[in-house]
Amino acid sequence: MLGITLAGVLFQRKAQATPGMLVQHPNVIPTYLSIIAAELGLIWGVWAGIKDYGVTTLRDLTGGRWSSAKDVLIDCGLGVIVWLIWIGIQLGIMKLWGSNEAKSVAALFPQSPIEIALWMLTSISAGFAEEIAFRGYFQKQFAAITGSVWAGVLLQGLLFGVAHGYQGLRAVVMIVLFGWLYGALAQWRGSLRPGIITHAWSDIYAGYLYQFFPNLWARI
Repeated sequence: MLGITLAGVLFQRKAQATPGMLVQHPNVIPTYLSIIAAELGLIWGVWAGIKDYGVTTLRDLTGGRWSSAKDVLIDCGLGVIVWLIWIGIQLGIMKLWGSNEAKSVAALFPQSPIEIALWMLTSISAGFAEEIAFRGYFQKQFAAITGSVWAGVLLQGLLFGVAHGYQGLRAVVMIVLFGWLYGALAQWRGSLRPGIITHAWSDIYAGYLYQFFPNLWARI
């Protein structure tokens, strides 16, 4: 995670020094594929660690399987509610602090059909892997170390924000809040499922679907 953050910071500096990078759309397919590989590596790292200690499983971390259609609807409903809360928080911060979007990150958003498909796959893998790593693994580890479940929520959120430091300070603040919101949801629900759903949807929306609603948030 530190390596990804440092690489992102260097990319941001290069983009600021070379303004042409901000208007050019690079070949993002290798980037998407490398992110998917990194997310899979994150899942493998968590699985390998808990497997060696034999104290839990990935299924335990995620909260187990859905037992009924009702559970699916509840988790999807919770995901919608949390996403709307997150959008409200994001809009409030943007009105107070301005836009937090890093232009060099925006240049990586998908344009062609194959890029859009890979972006969605990237978003799903990120939602799954990062929720398992941060809200599943780190949150429980920090809670065990400190003896407080809410200290676990706070600490994993801070780590989650720092891991996205390449997006800039304002983005880090918002992502820390994002981590706290999703951490609280995981603790209250006892499951990562609604967080995984909402995390994946948020990334899909932020990278592609938002353009179909250009005036929606302006009206708000």
